[in-house]
Amino acid sequence: MTDTTAPPPDAPVTGDARHPWRITLDRLLAPVRHAPFTLAFLAVLWIVGAVTHSLGSGPGRHRTETVAVGVPALAEGRWWTPASSLLWCSGLGGYIGSTLIVLLLVTPSERRLGVARTAAALLGGQILGTLLGVGIVKAGALAGEWWLEELAGDLAVSPSVGALAVGGVLSYRLTALWRRRTRLAIVAFALVMALYIGHLQGVLRLGGAVVGLVAGALLHHRKGTWRLRHSSHTEARVLVALVVAAAAIGPMAAILYRDAYGPFNSFQLYVAVQPTDQEVTDACAASAADCHYVHALRGFYDSPAAVMAVLVPAMMLVLAEGLRRGLRLAWWLAVLVHLAWMALFSYWLHDFLSHPAGWAAPAERSTYAQAFAEQMLLPVLVLLLLVVTRARFDLRLPRSATHRLTAVVGGALLLACAAYIGIGYTVRDQYDPEATPVRLLQGLASEFLPPTLIDVFTDWPVPVGGTAQALFHYCGLFFWLIALIALLVTFRRPRLHTDADAAVRAREILVAHGGATLSYITTWDGNYYWFDDSGRAAVAYRVIATVALTTGEPFGAPDARAAAVAGFARHCDERGWTPCFYSVGAGTREAAERLGWRSVQVAEDTVVPLPDLAFTGKKWQDVRTALNKAKKEGITAEWWSYPDAPIALTDQVTSISEEWVADKGLPEMGFTLGGLDELDDPHVRCLLAVDTDRTVHGITSWMPVHDNGRPVGWTLDFMRRRAGGFRGSMEFLIASAALGFQEEGARFLSLSGAPLARKATAEPPAALQRMLDYAGKVLEPVYGFRSLLAFKSKFQPEYHALYMSYPDPAALPAITRAIGKAYLPHMTPTQGVRLMRQFST
Repeated sequence: MTDTTAPPPDAPVTGDARHPWRITLDRLLAPVRHAPFTLAFLAVLWIVGAVTHSLGSGPGRHRTETVAVGVPALAEGRWWTPASSLLWCSGLGGYIGSTLIVLLLVTPSERRLGVARTAAALLGGQILGTLLGVGIVKAGALAGEWWLEELAGDLAVSPSVGALAVGGVLSYRLTALWRRRTRLAIVAFALVMALYIGHLQGVLRLGGAVVGLVAGALLHHRKGTWRLRHSSHTEARVLVALVVAAAAIGPMAAILYRDAYGPFNSFQLYVAVQPTDQEVTDACAASAADCHYVHALRGFYDSPAAVMAVLVPAMMLVLAEGLRRGLRLAWWLAVLVHLAWMALFSYWLHDFLSHPAGWAAPAERSTYAQAFAEQMLLPVLVLLLLVVTRARFDLRLPRSATHRLTAVVGGALLLACAAYIGIGYTVRDQYDPEATPVRLLQGLASEFLPPTLIDVFTDWPVPVGGTAQALFHYCGLFFWLIALIALLVTFRRPRLHTDADAAVRAREILVAHGGATLSYITTWDGNYYWFDDSGRAAVAYRVIATVALTTGEPFGAPDARAAAVAGFARHCDERGWTPCFYSVGAGTREAAERLGWRSVQVAEDTVVPLPDLAFTGKKWQDVRTALNKAKKEGITAEWWSYPDAPIALTDQVTSISEEWVADKGLPEMGFTLGGLDELDDPHVRCLLAVDTDRTVHGITSWMPVHDNGRPVGWTLDFMRRRAGGFRGSMEFLIASAALGFQEEGARFLSLSGAPLARKATAEPPAALQRMLDYAGKVLEPVYGFRSLLAFKSKFQPEYHALYMSYPDPAALPAITRAIGKAYLPHMTPTQGVRLMRQFST
């Protein structure tokens, strides 16, 4: 029988006796071993480099003019250079970097596209990508773009152009999750290298990326399978976070290149650089005050405080983690950081332009203005992205977490300010000129800004003594280290709720007293909570427009649940809301009807009793077949807590879920239907169907049903199956879960309710019931609720109707809109039109 028990924490899952790092290394190298073309190409690349003595510093000047591509090469008729540039790199760093890019992109392409198509994509992408890149440089130079004018005389070699083109083509053969992430990574890398580093290779790489993506789209469209695919709510957050992170990584990467001169790196907007020896010499020749100032900055960069030079990118990386988790606080901080930084830099530029002494000519004002506009383009675009996607970031921290964060950050700020002013005044003679309390206060802001903007505050006292220099170096560094660490720790809290503090109290009531089979969904984010006067019963609800829509029925002490219906109704009446109990059982329905309310069936719960469960008889044939077939194919069921599961498994689960959402063409539903966010709960148990190669074929998640402080039953929530995986994975997983829960002594297993689907009855439906039945029929091709209910019948469940109870038929239009908004909170206008078409067919 399949083992469905959770393994001990220290027990290996697969029984492999090898050391974990050996297992990881073997898995990483396994694709490379089966990529002969990739290995052969890399061997040729390194052999050619070694034979031509190009590994150290690239091909020599004479050979570069022969094999490298660029505007001069094509202008002089060297037509072969777009292809010959594939076999050389600019130096040892280029060889190593290009090898990594080829391994990352060409290796999986060889497996998914085949050797011939991969080779064609590599060579064709190299040729077309370099031609497009050279064309961009030439067009920009003719248009007077200063940066591209500089590149018009350069030559470059690198196989990474073709490799990025291969990655673009490959992305169309990946799952929905990795399709978007691969494209975003390729485009972000190409843009960073082009716009921050600014070398000709970067522009050529950008050309290769564009060629690959366009070629992949054309090839995919020819197969008739091209369409815009929707991303899930969770994945949209990840993509926005990746964009913000890429905007931070770009300027940090630029400091690794001493000759980076891309348009986004003209003024070192995000990253400051150390004064050069010539700048020190010039400053000391000008005056003693300027000499002290430049030496203070030089000493700043020679100390650990030099990390302040990358303060803004580091802050953006921390905020990207908060955005990935959907936090409204991270969104606000990201917006404020971009607005503040744009304002500060604009003020710096204005101050710079108002003192043009030493410029060669006033005409240079236009050049600086153009460079400023180019460099401000990225933060403006990121800011617009954040504004457009604002609704994605709706999670709020608990008040206790917010108070702790405020106390830690505020305390660090006060301590840093007190140290700078208090200690600074005691060593006031170590400043030039001597510090006064007023001058220390005026210079306080310079402690917390990156070096780029320090000289904006012209009155800051310049430290010349040891203690004063230590204050200058470490006060701001101390504050920002504490602040960023506190933010990161706060952002990584495992569970976040719209009403976090009430959610803790509600969970305690649910665990202590229990609820219905679906009551655990009241712990999900998005809910607010009403508690009765005794604190023994609660109702989870959401207010949409003027409708208070409950998430299930009241939970808590059984003898307090019926009274909670009337109590919650009074609570809503006092606030002018229309109450609606949604997805409730017969008991809550009866309590509502005693108040004069009406009810209609909206779903059907399916409950499997476990004590006498046995898969015997003809009616269990499909389930037994799935169990036997899984055993023959080496597929086992493994219990995991999703937050603790290995990333190799959770990444596959994410990919499977994202593919499922993308194939629907309509947004993923929420409210009473869980997604990836709801998996991230240590109390929810996940059962995965995994084969011998550690490939996940399916996943189910199970929510506990409590009674007197312990789980007595489990409710199915999340169900996903790999598109090309084991066909009986859901039957296998549900049957395995039932056997496992039976061994643990659970009373029942609920397969949950299917919205807008119900078992046929002889009772003639009312008009509203007929309308709901029609909606379920229309949505069946998209969401398959009726098929899901039919699938659950394989497990011979008991059927329990779930109802919607409402006080006034006149409020039904508002209630209907509220339910639609609850299930589809992130539906776009395009998806709304598609849904309306579904109803009209």
